[in-house]
Amino acid sequence: MYTDPIADYLTRVRNAVKANHRVVEIPASNLKKEMTKILFDQGYILSYKFDDKSTAQGTIKIALKYNKDTKESVIKKIQRISKPGLRKYAGANEMPRILNGLGIAIVSTSHGVMTGKQAQRENVGGEVLCYVY
Repeated sequence: MYTDPIADYLTRVRNAVKANHRVVEIPASNLKKEMTKILFDQGYILSYKFDDKSTAQGTIKIALKYNKDTKESVIKKIQRISKPGLRKYAGANEMPRILNGLGIAIVSTSHGVMTGKQAQRENVGGEVLCYVY
């Protein structure tokens, strides 16, 4: 049993990137699926597949993205911000800018999971889950 499933998700991705794996398999949840869709839309991962038949909760298979020339991962750093012991919230006006706009903040809002820029556009605040750059 994981005490923080989002931290487990981020750690599995981080470890797979450091080990230069092509694919990483993660236990699924609706929040993790939405985070995966955001990572794909923002160009941080190559592709993903939701496999609901393998276990009761299902799994997410993520194909990691690497630079063709340098063989470096597109994901330089993926960092958990809001933790179960210390939640971090941001209003629509105080959304964090990551690397001066080059990175993204994934935010859980009342309108669903979205990037910090989308949350600002929709004028909603929420819990800042993680930074990716």
